[in-house]
Amino acid sequence: MLTGSLVLWTIVKIAIIVGFVFNLAGVLTWVDRRQSAMIQDRVGPNRAVVKIGPLELRLAGLLHTLADGVKFFFKEDFRPPKADRLLFGLAPMLALAPVVILLAAVPFGDTVCPGSLWRVLTLDGLEKTIFPAVGRYGVCSGEVGSAVGPIDLQVAPLSVGILFVFAIAGQGIIAAAIAGVSSDNKFSLLGALRASSQMVSYEVTLGMSLIGAMMIYGSVRLDDMARWQGENAWGIFVQPVAFFLFFTAAVAESKRIPFDLPEAESELVSGYFTEYSGMKFGMFYLSEYMEIVTSSMLVVAVFLGGWQLPFLHRDGLTLEFGDTVLLHQDIAHIWMTVFGVVAFFGKVALLCWIQAFIRWSLPRFRYDQLMKLCWKVLLPLSLANIMITGVVMLALDKAGTGAAAMLKTLGHVSQATVAVGLAYALVRLVVWFVGSRDPQRWIVGSAATRADKAGGTKTTAMQA
Repeated sequence: MLTGSLVLWTIVKIAIIVGFVFNLAGVLTWVDRRQSAMIQDRVGPNRAVVKIGPLELRLAGLLHTLADGVKFFFKEDFRPPKADRLLFGLAPMLALAPVVILLAAVPFGDTVCPGSLWRVLTLDGLEKTIFPAVGRYGVCSGEVGSAVGPIDLQVAPLSVGILFVFAIAGQGIIAAAIAGVSSDNKFSLLGALRASSQMVSYEVTLGMSLIGAMMIYGSVRLDDMARWQGENAWGIFVQPVAFFLFFTAAVAESKRIPFDLPEAESELVSGYFTEYSGMKFGMFYLSEYMEIVTSSMLVVAVFLGGWQLPFLHRDGLTLEFGDTVLLHQDIAHIWMTVFGVVAFFGKVALLCWIQAFIRWSLPRFRYDQLMKLCWKVLLPLSLANIMITGVVMLALDKAGTGAAAMLKTLGHVSQATVAVGLAYALVRLVVWFVGSRDPQRWIVGSAATRADKAGGTKTTAMQA
């Protein structure tokens, strides 16, 4: 039954997931500029500035993202004279809409029990607010005083799960093809052909690489996959080959370096959206960065535990190895919900940064190399992974309870490894942030001046 509370929860979920994706996509445009400048030893974005009297605010180049948005709105909306009016205008919408729609199936937190977030009790005539914990298993068992039932932190908790994601994500191929064909430009047409063949090819690997994971999880629902990882081990440990195959195919699907052949500026100007300008180009531009975020969300949900953190469950902290519980501490349900949502979005942001690092670290493939990598390397490996996963699962089923106990212990060891790694990274980050860092002195001048100040050259000067 649709109630006002249920509608409000749905609006909040949509605002959280869509707001995060749009804002992170905007920040990624700044990350690309800033990180490329750091890697290539350049100054980076610093021209966009807001002046308040004598004060100049540059915000480390973040204002460039805002300036881009303003420019897209006011730039001329050009259309080639012989372009197809309907298809030319439809293509940017078809590029952006599927990325937003598939967010409905992505879970960004565990099931919320509204009546257990907080309760107001009356003791001796005084009202007191308490924040109770919930059980580790079951869905909101014993809940009282709630106007709505359990709330999935997922806009549309569909039973088909990942299948819905693939069905919607595949529509991006149509957008690229229509954009190139309708532009009346040979470079756009070549870019559309490249994009279509590339996306079709890598979608095959993208789907095949997940079959092994679905065999282990026993479900196609993304929230069930995340819960399985919280109780056992993260998918990257049980399906390491599938993780790298899926991540590689996801980068190729977003058409980013080293897989940016459909948009190769040195060959095709800008590929299938060469003729686009103004907000139409902005929609293509934004959809590409949103694809990075959504693909990272899928990687997190399937292979990196989703919203799960090591040894943290719905009821709180449980430190265990095998069947031995070393420590248990109840934590309020509201805090466990917040921890899960922050953990999910934090993992997504980290993966997006890794993709930006890959972009500015690897050279572009040739097109024949791109297709050979898919059909002769990634696809055979994904098929082999399915076969090996099936054989291992059959062997473990026949191994008895001893193998199950060993796997349970190994799962806890993997969670402990992740916990130690996270703690180490956090300590290093804090030490780097609060530690004293001497500014690097840059040598400015001609090449000869730099060489002299750096200690001279290794060889003598060339003789005339």
